[in-house]
Amino acid sequence: MADISDELIKLERSCEEARAKLAGLADDAYQAQWRSWYEAAVAFQAAVTEYAKDTGQPRHEVEQAVKKAVRHADEDPAQ
Repeated sequence: MADISDELIKLERSCEEARAKLAGLADDAYQAQWRSWYEAAVAFQAAVTEYAKDTGQPRHEVEQAVKKAVRHADEDPAQ
């Protein structure tokens, strides 16, 4: 498993929180929230790429490790 940073965890949590907020939205509200989620996702992906490059770890392993750590945490980002 790849080593991961707290910053990557924070960015992925932000993505998951933004994604969870899409539930139940429609029209302009959905589009605005979708943009928020998309921007968070772009920032996360860029950070994963940079972290993997800086540490020499395989990018996919870094991404998987972060997502596993966030998605298997005790807290629910939808709340």
